[in-house]
Amino acid sequence: MQRLDKRLADTGRWSRKQARQLIRAGRVEVAGQVCRAPEQKVDGQAPVRVDGTDIGGAGPVYLMLYKPAGLISATRDAGQETVLHLLPQRYRRMGLFPVGRLDKDTEGLLLLTNDGPLAHRLLSPRSHVDKVYYVEVDGVLDEGDCRAVAAGLALPDGLACLPGRLELLEGGGRGYLTLQEGKYHQVKRMMLALGKPVRYLKRVGFGPLILDEELGKGGWRALTQLEIQALFGQ
Repeated sequence: MQRLDKRLADTGRWSRKQARQLIRAGRVEVAGQVCRAPEQKVDGQAPVRVDGTDIGGAGPVYLMLYKPAGLISATRDAGQETVLHLLPQRYRRMGLFPVGRLDKDTEGLLLLTNDGPLAHRLLSPRSHVDKVYYVEVDGVLDEGDCRAVAAGLALPDGLACLPGRLELLEGGGRGYLTLQEGKYHQVKRMMLALGKPVRYLKRVGFGPLILDEELGKGGWRALTQLEIQALFGQ
């Protein structure tokens, strides 16, 4: 059961305030009956019409976003723009939130959804979801660093990292780092513990999702059906 005004707002066509105005004006029908109470609870399968037009279902939404540096991974902030500012207004009304966080100065793949149970499962340590980062550091990454990451780094601040995987790239100071956890500033803290501070960081993978580089920084798109199925199979 769901409040009628929220059922309308979740379609992304109206704000909660607009939905309440429509309902009180007698323009909304539930199962063929006019309803003037925004707080009325309605069954998710009950047909709802506005001005005689069925609003349809309000199913979960799954978006891939290429987060640029400079935005925070949150739904709202009093003093800074969030990743939701990159979306059209209709999506901002759907209760979307980022699954996990990227630091303000970190770029890359961010999953946005309003599916709370899926987000909870993907973020649970028991799910062992891979997060893959492209990292550039000051200094030269070497096989010793790979072994240290694979063994699980113990950071000076007391964090015992789970074993990860570091793949070296040509150029010495570049590589792909795969982790199954996401502690606060973890990649930066790990590289600093190795004596090689991060210069640039981008997440390129999250579970079965691979960053769509064609989006460009700040771009977004709905996940394909195959990508959604892969997330649920994670």
